[in-house]
Amino acid sequence: MSLSTIVSSIDLARDGKAIGDLRIKWSDNSIPLGYHLVPIISIKNGSGPTALMISGTHGDEFEGPSALMRLVDQIDIKDINGQIIIIPALNAPAIRESSRVSPLDRGNLNRAFPGNPTGDVTQQIAYHIETELLPIADVVVDLHSGGKASFFSPCTLATRTKDKTLYKKNLTLAKVFGLPLIWVLGDFNDSRSLNSAAARVGIPMIATELGGGGGVDPDITNTTEKGLYNLLKHIGIFPEDPHMLDSNTMVELVSNNHSVISPGEGVFDRKVSAGDIINKGQLAGQIHYNLEPRRSSENIFFNSNGIVLAHTNRGYVKRGDMLLLVVQEIDNTGIL
Repeated sequence: MSLSTIVSSIDLARDGKAIGDLRIKWSDNSIPLGYHLVPIISIKNGSGPTALMISGTHGDEFEGPSALMRLVDQIDIKDINGQIIIIPALNAPAIRESSRVSPLDRGNLNRAFPGNPTGDVTQQIAYHIETELLPIADVVVDLHSGGKASFFSPCTLATRTKDKTLYKKNLTLAKVFGLPLIWVLGDFNDSRSLNSAAARVGIPMIATELGGGGGVDPDITNTTEKGLYNLLKHIGIFPEDPHMLDSNTMVELVSNNHSVISPGEGVFDRKVSAGDIINKGQLAGQIHYNLEPRRSSENIFFNSNGIVLAHTNRGYVKRGDMLLLVVQEIDNTGIL
């Protein structure tokens, strides 16, 4: 039984198009006697499947919110059979600040599951999603990008669950979405993420990483919109058949040691981009110690073969920063 105290201003069981809020009672300097509001939209017609579509889990990632708001504007309720629940700004306080984490409690919402019904705002949101909304969904999509700090080669994320049937459903959704790369979340998946929450509840789910930079890329957003419609067609909310790619490349983070971490503080002179295929021993970039000009620049090399899934967007980096996220292609023979 859920103990969530978050209240929805709309009835999710009712047919029609309804726009409202999830109301989180919280007293602070910004709202001493009121609610923090998380927008929620329900588009429901008939008894078909339910899709839960989320963006804004991090507040500096905007391709996902843009694509979801296009759906809100475009979808005619007469054309669907089922329900689409859209939350375009899950971490609404962070969205307002264009911040990865919440300005209210510094919480990272995608590291807050399963949450706490009496915890901080971020924990309350996570708890409500896992206990109230995931159980009523047939599929879940969580749209991310690299935010201000990084840029990803656009990819769909599918969790490798212990339940092999659920894993195959996750992979099928990822393939249907239509991005060229499928990132399988295996041993290094964080148990505090929304992906892990969906696995605990037993609901098929995908996430995405859609570029980044802290703005809205038109090509990536257009592709995301097509992917959302593909998914809705695949599960039967729309009657048409989805348009899928002939093939996808499946990749996995095999070892954290394969990625490139900054050895010092300076300007990162990157030599590769997201999506590039790289080889062990290849030059990844240089650190220029421009605040210590007597210090020689430092070459950084890849220590494995692989694919650059993401790179930092920061020019000036600090010791320990992730510079390049490196994954390996995996064999998908017999999985789908």
